[in-house]
Amino acid sequence: MDCQKHLFSLSDDHHYLNCSFLSPLLQRVEEAGVQGIKGKNRPWETTPDHFFEDSNILRSLFAKLVNAPSAKDIAVMPAVSYGLATVAKNIDPNKGSSIVIAGEQFPSNVYAWKRFCKNNYCQLKIVDPPEGFENRGEKWNERILDAIDSNTLLVALGNVHWTDGTLYDLKSIGTKTQKNDAYFVIDGTQSVGAMPIDVQEIKADALICAGYKWLMGPYAITLGYFGPKLQNGIPLEEGWIVRKNSEDFSGLVDYEDDYQPGAQRFDMGERSNFILVPMMIEALNQILDWEPQHIQTYCKQLTADLENDLPEYGYQIEDPEWRARHMFGIRLPKSVSLEKLQHKLDEHNIHVSVRGSAVRISPNVYNDEQDIAMLYNVLKDVTSDT
Repeated sequence: MDCQKHLFSLSDDHHYLNCSFLSPLLQRVEEAGVQGIKGKNRPWETTPDHFFEDSNILRSLFAKLVNAPSAKDIAVMPAVSYGLATVAKNIDPNKGSSIVIAGEQFPSNVYAWKRFCKNNYCQLKIVDPPEGFENRGEKWNERILDAIDSNTLLVALGNVHWTDGTLYDLKSIGTKTQKNDAYFVIDGTQSVGAMPIDVQEIKADALICAGYKWLMGPYAITLGYFGPKLQNGIPLEEGWIVRKNSEDFSGLVDYEDDYQPGAQRFDMGERSNFILVPMMIEALNQILDWEPQHIQTYCKQLTADLENDLPEYGYQIEDPEWRARHMFGIRLPKSVSLEKLQHKLDEHNIHVSVRGSAVRISPNVYNDEQDIAMLYNVLKDVTSDT
């Protein structure tokens, strides 16, 4: 894969290595949003079919991306917190007495379980990373596996840790979770779209993914896979569009108790958003065309020299086997002030994030060698200034 910067409207004066924070818009996604806005000026062109067609296209694309068995396994939601609250509402609290999560996990995938544990007298087991840096990712995975036992009700993780890209072995964790008859729930926001994932292979019961990062879509739209254990559940909202026969506008007052099949019952109200849904469709079409594995390879090749050389200057980076290629954390030498580094980065219009104890680097296919070279020079120079 070659650099895809020409498909975006990015300034050459800025080096944006921060897709884990917020992706830029593809030009084709931007245009879809503009057309969606303009369409509101011609409301007579919107038919009842429009409330269903694009949503179903979007389900099909996301189902293909995560290898869900069917498009009916996909729900359209506003946020990850909404999807996780839906899961929390529909799990059986009698199946176990503890919920396992990783330490310093993103808040959306923590607060839902804190509330659940408080309401259901359940223990929240937080598995912190090991001290030190040697074999950190491998040891962390071992700790998570050890925390899963016959008392486990649910395991909630990301595919990668949002602060530094530590990679979790979801296949092994999912297998042990299933053997203990527990639920397995994934926040895919920092991985889906940039690296391959297969919900059937990892035995996920739910995978929830915000659209505005690696899916390269707009803000305020999230997609979720819900497996068989959850598909007979109760939605957070009692919307008209998730009811059986809602396609028949003339019969909407013939109130239905039954929901639409599969995960569609979990859709948010006004899920047919005529601006956001077409934008998300264009974004997913582009990602499927690129293929997530190729995005991983591109990022790996782009950052290879940076990753190899930085340890010479005292920076620490996780072993490649236990981190993602599209995002990774670097920990600073003791001699380097984070405040001073941030000033130097700002001075050169280099955009990264500080998350936890790591400076998080998250390139994508719109980045090129110049972006990496600028970052490398700043990281090198700031060590020589101390």
